[in-house]
Amino acid sequence: MSDDGGIRLVLEQEGPYAFKVSFDGTALEALHTDESAPLGAGAGPNPAHLLLASIANCLSASLVFALRKFKNSPGPIRAEITARKERNAEGRWRIPHAEVVITLADSAATLEHFDRVLAQFEQFCIVTQSVREGVVVDVAIVDAEGRRHVPGTVAA
Repeated sequence: MSDDGGIRLVLEQEGPYAFKVSFDGTALEALHTDESAPLGAGAGPNPAHLLLASIANCLSASLVFALRKFKNSPGPIRAEITARKERNAEGRWRIPHAEVVITLADSAATLEHFDRVLAQFEQFCIVTQSVREGVVVDVAIVDAEGRRHVPGTVAA
């Protein structure tokens, strides 16, 4: 992966609903995911867990970054994210709302420019802001013969 901001992950199916997630261009160990029962065996986090973890992790890192930007040395923070799955109008499961609570080890009164930190830290969070704005996701399916199929279009 180059320094152009590109991100590439590769997923390979390992079981009925289990996947190995490799992080291209890094030395990171692969992550193993799985859907919860009854579909999968629950042998790893499922996509909803990963989405929520990404949001909470990004917000937490952004808060630490903003605190340090103003020369603070914050103690360890703790974040908790909760959400509920709900069915949309078509009966499909979605996560329409999540709540993140970040707990500081420090008193806000002891942190420099805490009001400014609060006003800007969320803007540093690539994941949360991307989700809030909506992420355009283009999808293509390539079959065993190398033919590319795009959902919603008629094959020629």
